[in-house]
Amino acid sequence: MKINGGKMETILTVAVIVFIALMIFIGQHRGMIKMIFSLASMLIVLILVQILTPITKDFIETTPVYDAISKQVTQYVDEKIEKYGYNLAQDYILLKQIGITMKNIVYDAKIAAYILDPTSKYEIDIIVREYLEMDNDELLEAQGIQESNKQTSLFENMSDENADNTSKIKAGIYAKEIFELSEVTINKLKEINCLELFENIDMPTVEVLAEMQWNGMYLDIDELNKYGDQLKERLEILTKEIYELCGEEFNINSTKQLGEMLFEKLKLPVVKKTKSGYSTDVDVLEKLVEEHPVIEKILEYRQLMKLNSTYVEGIKPYINPKTKRIHSFFHQTITATGRISSTEPNLQNIPTRFELGKQLRKAFKPAENYIYIDADYSQIELRVLAHISNDEHMVQAFINGEDIHRQAASKVFNIPIDEVTKEQRSNAKAVNFGIVYGISDFGLGEQLHISRKKAKQYIDQYLEMYSGIKKFMENIVESAKEKGYVETEFKRRRYIPELKSNNYMVRQFGQRVAMNTPIQGTAADIMKIAMINVMKELKSRNMKSKIVLQVHDEMMIETALEEVDEVKDILKEKMENAIKLRVPLIAEVSEATNWYDCKYAS
Repeated sequence: MKINGGKMETILTVAVIVFIALMIFIGQHRGMIKMIFSLASMLIVLILVQILTPITKDFIETTPVYDAISKQVTQYVDEKIEKYGYNLAQDYILLKQIGITMKNIVYDAKIAAYILDPTSKYEIDIIVREYLEMDNDELLEAQGIQESNKQTSLFENMSDENADNTSKIKAGIYAKEIFELSEVTINKLKEINCLELFENIDMPTVEVLAEMQWNGMYLDIDELNKYGDQLKERLEILTKEIYELCGEEFNINSTKQLGEMLFEKLKLPVVKKTKSGYSTDVDVLEKLVEEHPVIEKILEYRQLMKLNSTYVEGIKPYINPKTKRIHSFFHQTITATGRISSTEPNLQNIPTRFELGKQLRKAFKPAENYIYIDADYSQIELRVLAHISNDEHMVQAFINGEDIHRQAASKVFNIPIDEVTKEQRSNAKAVNFGIVYGISDFGLGEQLHISRKKAKQYIDQYLEMYSGIKKFMENIVESAKEKGYVETEFKRRRYIPELKSNNYMVRQFGQRVAMNTPIQGTAADIMKIAMINVMKELKSRNMKSKIVLQVHDEMMIETALEEVDEVKDILKEKMENAIKLRVPLIAEVSEATNWYDCKYAS
């Protein structure tokens, strides 16, 4: 990439003109002689600039360093050149920082390895060892390099003083390996019918997630601090209430002291003991909610403590000092189902059980003259279940736009749909979503606080009425046992060795995975397609609005005020038409000046 000499000279000329104007202004105030002297000095400088610029330019462009850098940068800027690499999302971010947008991203070794086996590990050295049968440590040692910190990007450490040696050799080795990996892994992707998934869904998603990370979300620090003060006030109230209910003060954060208080002084039934004493895990406490009013207070106390440590104090170091935004990392190789995940910080896991937990979202705001447009898929996993199982009752309910939980309650409890109570609908909802995750009668009983026998009755009645779903569940488990894996509608595989375990609990887990993965994985793939199509459309129209967040079934766009109606139409159309199912996909769109109001404001 050559420096544009004409552009450089234009910039210099403009600077000279500005300087001359300034000298004239000074001359008017300080006298004609000073002005003439200043102009003469400027004229000499201008002549020198005109003479030296081409010479300096030619000297720089003939250096080996310039030539090496220009070749590398040109390759990444040139849209015609296909980009191959490892963890390209981070290379994308690194190049963005110097004003370069990587285009024509074709192959990422990490993504390829993930699709081939989503339950494995994807460090470059592990991938190379598995698919090329080579050991990078040995290769580097042969070059006199002691590898301590593994690279996550081919650009990493290239600015070190030893770049001409260590980093250059490492980059060369990795680059050669990636080329060889591309041949091997692409052939393997073809063998398992996953090449289309790789090329059309997961590789385009790399750019989408990188752009989301680059865009980030603005975090109002004043609002965050105000929220932190609210948490502290509520924690003080809870602490006093807990002490009053227990009859004395103790360290609520101490597992030992809490256990002694609950199970020795208050005489609550012991659920589980450990080597160190009584267990006070969340699942234990939830089983004791009906036993004593203090339990609910303790559960809330813990949630708020976590909120304060993780999402108030813990989130502050992640605020970029320049952008004032949170640039969370979005990953597509962590979950085995294909779902996108978030870290540093995890924006997908903000507690919402308590209203005060939800309130944290108020601190996330769009930029000035922008607004959030948010869209949620309505019951996407149940719609996918209806499609895959082809259950006539569920399919028809979605086509008719019925309340799927009310319909389920009507069929399970054998009552007219208009007579379904709020409690019955709630129980049917738990069964609906529980089925998606392969819930057991024990698990449903725990969730609804009913007997295991009653929970089994609910499940049996449900599967009797929705026979298509029952058939799907039976068939998918048998197929997984036979093949060793399950697939999404887009052929994304997940291997399930647990189904052949001698351990009953492990096998049960495998069955739940077999039932859930095709549903959750297909829903995740649909969201990826929607994100890809939304970003393409925004860019093709050269719009200011950008995707800033994805949380499972939710996509959020930071939208310029003049583009609101256009973005709403794009978001709804691309999400609802990402794929054609037996039932309609519905995206519910909202707008607000903060994340909370998008989700929870009435």
